[in-house]
Amino acid sequence: MLAKRIIPCLDVRDGSVVKGVQFKNHRVVGSLVELAAKYSAEGADELVFYDIKASTVNGTVNKEWVRKISEVINIPFCVAGGIRSLKDAESLLNMGADKISINTPALQNPKIIKEFSDAFGTQCVVIGIDVMTTNNVHYIYSKTGDEKTSSPTDLHVKEWVEKIQEYGAGELVINTMNQDGMQNGYDIKLLQEIKKYSKIPIIASGGAGELVHFKEVFNEAEVDGALAASIFHDDQITVGEVKNYLNQQNIRVRF
Repeated sequence: MLAKRIIPCLDVRDGSVVKGVQFKNHRVVGSLVELAAKYSAEGADELVFYDIKASTVNGTVNKEWVRKISEVINIPFCVAGGIRSLKDAESLLNMGADKISINTPALQNPKIIKEFSDAFGTQCVVIGIDVMTTNNVHYIYSKTGDEKTSSPTDLHVKEWVEKIQEYGAGELVINTMNQDGMQNGYDIKLLQEIKKYSKIPIIASGGAGELVHFKEVFNEAEVDGALAASIFHDDQITVGEVKNYLNQQNIRVRF
């Protein structure tokens, strides 16, 4: 069995790391480069960086901070934020990123998933899906970096997950908007449902607040990795503490 991955997530707006609750009311929590170096030193398996403003203003993630990050960490990292062209993706990978994550650009033009996959390999192509559940209906949202632009699409989760796999996506990040920043646990039910029709690795995101939440998401939803933000940014729990706990629970992690 492959080791489970613990992945700190850094949402970036105007060069600073921010954190919201249910994708709203973002507060500045620290320096991008300093937090990246910190989590790398603590033993994170990967890092994920979202330029949350990029897609809301039809921009692209700042390549300069990608370069700065690559200079201070020695673990893989994934970059997201308005990446719409092969040129943009290639530039970011050349700057040091290991993976490209796309969300809104893929919803707007699904064919870019295949373009990226053909050019760089499926292992480089991550699809983020922002899901809001209302009355047991799972709505996929786009342009979620700003509550003024955030809006639901007419896609069903199952339909979209199956489609992105056909186009060559190599990994899937499920961002549960209801749980984001709430610290009351991952959306196990939704993740279990998606697991039934996903043939690619799933990364859970949204809701981590206690050590037991990591145990639950790995044992009950059988995901491949878990993203977390607030608990790491606010020094409630360290990456090392999560890994030690999971090891005690007989869940395989890397040290």
